[in-house]
Amino acid sequence: MSCPFSPGFRDELLARCSAFPRIAEETAGLKRAAVAIALVEADDGSGETAFLLTRRASGLRAHAGQWALPGGRCDPGESLAETALRELQEELGVRLPAEGVLGLLDDYRTRSGFLVAPVVAWLADPAELRPNPQEVASVHRVRLDSLGGEDAVAFETIPESPRPLIRLKIGDQHIHAPTAALIYQLRELVAGRVTRVSELEQPVFAWR
Repeated sequence: MSCPFSPGFRDELLARCSAFPRIAEETAGLKRAAVAIALVEADDGSGETAFLLTRRASGLRAHAGQWALPGGRCDPGESLAETALRELQEELGVRLPAEGVLGLLDDYRTRSGFLVAPVVAWLADPAELRPNPQEVASVHRVRLDSLGGEDAVAFETIPESPRPLIRLKIGDQHIHAPTAALIYQLRELVAGRVTRVSELEQPVFAWR
């Protein structure tokens, strides 16, 4: 699949996000959080659309060194989109106006007690990226079209759960849920499909 970083593709994604039948779950007993799936131009000269993926800093108390989308817990009174945009600024130094938000995908319950909402955003000019070293070890642009291959997504079984474990292969790295589940749902939306991901499992090391 080709995903050109163009006004036409942005409008197409906006229409699909607007029509997406989002599932918003009850937050009882869970901490509300949001992440930004920030779409930018790929940095390889291809003109394709990519999303920003970070490696969390090694000094963080939770999930240190893991692959993640920019995001975090909602502050009191914040909307989900406001949380995602604030976290994008705090982690990567990017100020994105509200009109940069294309839409929200399904809530995802994590094993660590969060209810995470993915916020899809369009970042026309990522030149101002300034990763915060206290939170982000590195930031990467991953092309959307790289997720279209047959070997890009795998579903596995683990003895600890009846739910399928999702694994995304990005280069020589393996990305797991919750990040993998949210990215997979976006991939499906780009392909014109509505695919639910709430039953996709996280690896045991993320169950805390």
